[in-house]
Amino acid sequence: MRVMVFVKATEDSEKGTPPSTEMLMAMGRFNEELVKAGIMQGGDGLKPTSAAKRVAFDGPNRTVIDGPFAETRELVAGYWIWEVKDMDEAVAWVKRCPNPMPGPSEIEIRPHYEMGDFGDAVTAEVTELHDRTRAQSKGS
Repeated sequence: MRVMVFVKATEDSEKGTPPSTEMLMAMGRFNEELVKAGIMQGGDGLKPTSAAKRVAFDGPNRTVIDGPFAETRELVAGYWIWEVKDMDEAVAWVKRCPNPMPGPSEIEIRPHYEMGDFGDAVTAEVTELHDRTRAQSKGS
């Protein structure tokens, strides 16, 4: 089961407050554990939304919205992509994670869709396109 693990933003992360050396080392050690366990497939920290853009879609129209964005607790400050056996394993790993922020923080875990989740919409052509795209993206 693949999951995306979101480190939720805080006021500190949205201000661009850099992490301490101790935090960088603690997260680096945690990431090493994830890699050694074969869990971590990718991940990184994200800059504050003041450096971000959103593109809003309405039919054929596209509107670019400049950050920063409101509702800090709904924003993402970093992420991992993990391969785990189930949600319980993902939760167990998150509980071992150092607190990624100087104060209270949250981490959200969301499973990826698998092709089987889409039922009859998945034809042989869709499967071939999906597999080809994934293989190409892993090679880059």
